[in-house]
Amino acid sequence: MPHLTLEYSANLAGAERIGQLCNALAQCLAAQRQNGNESVNESEQRVYPLGGIRVRAVRCEQYCIADGGPDAAFLHANLKIGAGRSGATKKATGDALFALIKQHFALEFEQQGLALSLEIGEFSEAGTWKHNNLHARLKR
Repeated sequence: MPHLTLEYSANLAGAERIGQLCNALAQCLAAQRQNGNESVNESEQRVYPLGGIRVRAVRCEQYCIADGGPDAAFLHANLKIGAGRSGATKKATGDALFALIKQHFALEFEQQGLALSLEIGEFSEAGTWKHNNLHARLKR
């Protein structure tokens, strides 16, 4: 973990811009460090293991936003993480991700109706099944 899913209205952006955002958000998650430590060389200081990071986007072709006007758009980001991280860690992650999303869509925000949102949810290990060789491959 973490898994970040973006849902966005088809009138917001094309695949290339959304792909750029996905890459930037994945880098942002990888850069999160315990206790605010920015040292990239100390992998044990990572908040989220690199092999667990997933960022994906789902383009919504059918939607209705606010009054149904054609110029209204949305992007909702849903971050799922394993339970146990501190409130301060979750806040730092949310602040960093949301600042990046807002920056990415600053021009659209000025030019059209736009609703941006982010939520972070936790889940217990008891409710998940995983089969992943990415962690081991990244250590090579």
